[in-house]
Amino acid sequence: MSPDYIFETSWEVCNRVGGIYAVLSTRAASMQEEHPDKVIFFGPDFGKHSDTWFREDKRLLKAWHSRLKYPIRIGRWDIPGQPIAILLKSEVFNLNKDSIYAWGWEKFGVQSHAAYGDYDESCLFGYAAGMVMKSLYDYLCKTDKKAPKVCAHANEWQTAFSLFYLRDYCPQIATLFTTHATGIGRSIAGNGKPLYDYFEGYNGDQMAAELNMVSKHSVEKQAAHFADCFTTVSDITARECTQLLDKQPDIVTPNGFEPDFVPKGKAFNTHREEARQVLRTVAGKQLGGTVPEDAMLICIAGRQEWKNKGIDVFAAVLDNLAQKIYHSSQTEKEVIAFVMIPYLDRAPVRKGKVSIVFIPYYLDGHDPLCKKTYYDLLIGMDVSVFPSYYEPWGYTPLESAAFHVPTITTSLAGFGEWAQRHFGAQQMTQGVVTIDRNDSNFNDVVNAIANHLLTFAHYTPEQIAQARKSAADIAAKADWKHFFKYYRQAYSIALKKSQSRQ
Repeated sequence: MSPDYIFETSWEVCNRVGGIYAVLSTRAASMQEEHPDKVIFFGPDFGKHSDTWFREDKRLLKAWHSRLKYPIRIGRWDIPGQPIAILLKSEVFNLNKDSIYAWGWEKFGVQSHAAYGDYDESCLFGYAAGMVMKSLYDYLCKTDKKAPKVCAHANEWQTAFSLFYLRDYCPQIATLFTTHATGIGRSIAGNGKPLYDYFEGYNGDQMAAELNMVSKHSVEKQAAHFADCFTTVSDITARECTQLLDKQPDIVTPNGFEPDFVPKGKAFNTHREEARQVLRTVAGKQLGGTVPEDAMLICIAGRQEWKNKGIDVFAAVLDNLAQKIYHSSQTEKEVIAFVMIPYLDRAPVRKGKVSIVFIPYYLDGHDPLCKKTYYDLLIGMDVSVFPSYYEPWGYTPLESAAFHVPTITTSLAGFGEWAQRHFGAQQMTQGVVTIDRNDSNFNDVVNAIANHLLTFAHYTPEQIAQARKSAADIAAKADWKHFFKYYRQAYSIALKKSQSRQ
């Protein structure tokens, strides 16, 4: 079964703050191709911040919009595919939050009593999104010749109240819920507890109480159980959901990538050379000298999660690599390591032949140091390293491979596990190397990555070209044109289940 309309909501629609933005923004083109202008995204309205990615168009859905009492903005998300986006604010529900949370408890067992931090803003946004979705559905039922088949897809706990709203007030709409990472799993890992060695001993509800996450865990768990179709992004996280949410996902929907983001032909070479020039200039200014043209440029990027993102491993790798280079008579290349992590601000470090340059900004093209986007700089790298400890999918190594940059990741990242299962690469010439990682082998991981980087530093131009081609070939296998089929199956599962209650 295929939907006539897809309503999808996320805190990261027209709001670039993390990996889910990449998931949705790269998938949108494939969705639009199959369902042109029948795909409608719902996101939070942050005014001028949202306008970085949002282009308002008051002509869209004008007849419905003119009757809607709730204030929204309608336009297009400025990404490949240019899908329709509806931005809304949730502040008007602040006075009603107690009654909304009481309804959530009585109808769906959501324990909002222990809420703190961003819980209110997120859940009230989800509630508002559900209300606007119902209004749009009612309008479409009146204007279409027959009641349309609609799928409403909520991403992460922040939008789960949209699912609850629709289940109660508009059960005709089929609902999907995707957790991109369980809150409890991320918190266990982030608090230094061994997630994997004792995995089968963890109870989600018990850990939620211990880690002060009762409300967020509750809304995520109940959404997983009440959705018509519950999905997650990797086999790793599917096992996590089964253990910590007491719910096995109905289907795994792995994250693909949209190749339109990658320059083609001569433009690719031009962008790569420009990126290398910018990176060398920035490094030279920070380190106080000139960076050779043949310097090996490596990087790590992502959120400032020291353990989960493997920043601790990367730091140890650089120290290990510096020692290996110092004792190696073959290596003459200088290695410049770029740490592109917002808010992780440190003084640059220059060692035997390994230097570290920090770029502590969110790379959206407006930072004071590079004035380039992350993709604008990524294309200039020689190698990337993402030695994650907790990474349900891992967009960064996939993005890297898509830009023809060989990458190193771990078996604890969903993408790394997928690449290892399908390609089993053991050498950098194979494009994507997955290092086996667990709770007990930190030093082995560090040494293995340092050895791969040292080997790469000795590669001939032909070997480097092979590594770059292999990386791009693997990324092509993770193109949305290959992975979108899992969403088709998810929509069908949801529609069939919703029809059973009509």
